[in-house]
Amino acid sequence: MPETVPYPFEPSPARGRVLVFDSGVGGLTVASEIRALGPRLTVHYAADTGFFPYGDKSDEALRARLPVVAKALVEAAEPDVFVIACNTASTLALEEVRAALGIPVVGTVPAIKPAAKLTETGTIGLLATPGTIRRAYTARLIEEFAAGKRVILHGSLELVKLAEAHARGEDVPIEAYAAAQAPMFEAEGGSEIDTVVLACTHFPLVRGQLIATAPRAVSYIDSGAAIARQTIRVLPEITHSGGQGGTSLLTRPPDETDGIVRVLRRYGFPDIQFVAIDPMEMTSAPSAEP
Repeated sequence: MPETVPYPFEPSPARGRVLVFDSGVGGLTVASEIRALGPRLTVHYAADTGFFPYGDKSDEALRARLPVVAKALVEAAEPDVFVIACNTASTLALEEVRAALGIPVVGTVPAIKPAAKLTETGTIGLLATPGTIRRAYTARLIEEFAAGKRVILHGSLELVKLAEAHARGEDVPIEAYAAAQAPMFEAEGGSEIDTVVLACTHFPLVRGQLIATAPRAVSYIDSGAAIARQTIRVLPEITHSGGQGGTSLLTRPPDETDGIVRVLRRYGFPDIQFVAIDPMEMTSAPSAEP
């Protein structure tokens, strides 16, 4: 699932173990990019299914949980690099996770900088979850990298659900994708959008459907390839031995999940491991913000 912005691509000979983490299946798009760039890497995948979805949890609950979950998953998988393939988790607790682990941690940043370089109209759309849209971190990225550009933000939990359904192999009406992204194009200035940032790792799963239902030709870009390159850069000189990988770690028993095991196997993670996390307070606390 490559970026729209061209870049020199040559598979890396790097070896080592990488653990890609998300709340659900969205991070599989990042895992695919890492596997493409580093075919000799051992890539494992972890999903915090015991706390999914992150979209209905408070910021306080997530900040408390993420370092604990990350430490437990790293102890189970023993990776050389931990990749947070989730904008929500990265914008909230990247530094806290780094402080809890003794290995490099790569976060996810919306691809606002390359979008600002790519746009010809000066108007960029940003598709994300409502949580990513409202956070000051996103506003700072726009101020730093897209000064002078118009950025139209649209937060959609519905598009997350559509991407999850698509990953499970469900037949989703194409009109649903059109409806999910329509508010962005219908907003003031939306008719000038020529570049859209997919600021949720779920969304590249349905890039083709978004392209097909856009009102006109639009470039959709994400940060998956950039994350893959950064993962290769931060690999330590001495790493764990490489191999095929394919283990997935879940924080909820696999037989209690809603089809995620089937999805993980479809995307090349056939071995399922349950990692128990001690119960925490605020495990279902709704966000205080809309």
